[in-house]
Amino acid sequence: MADYEVYDSPTPIEAGFKCCCPRCGEGKLFGGFLKLAPKCDRCGLDYSFADPADGPAFFVMSGIGIVVIGVFAWVEVTYHPPLWVHLVTVFPALIIGCLATLRPVKSWLVASQYINKAEEGRFESLGRHDFDSRRL
Repeated sequence: MADYEVYDSPTPIEAGFKCCCPRCGEGKLFGGFLKLAPKCDRCGLDYSFADPADGPAFFVMSGIGIVVIGVFAWVEVTYHPPLWVHLVTVFPALIIGCLATLRPVKSWLVASQYINKAEEGRFESLGRHDFDSRRL
């Protein structure tokens, strides 16, 4: 019988909020601010499978942008503040909001890739019985 450990894996959302390993839920996922560590320091899971690409940046910019610009529009219509008030509040809100949520969203996407066993698509070669070239 093979020796293996059973892990109590967190859900992708839990792993995202904690920025932890998607398998054991304890190890660190990041080696820098947004750079993934090579592997988990607790269970040894190799993070080379993880490639969230630009997904986290897209989701964060879209979500934070919609919320902040919605609040900006509401404040403008309701209170008509001077332009400097918007400059002092909107840009910092966009920057801080994006930087604060980028790590958890990236961690969530990496955990989703791990749990759903996501990988690049590939073509399977068709066997002789699956494809008849005479029908073309």
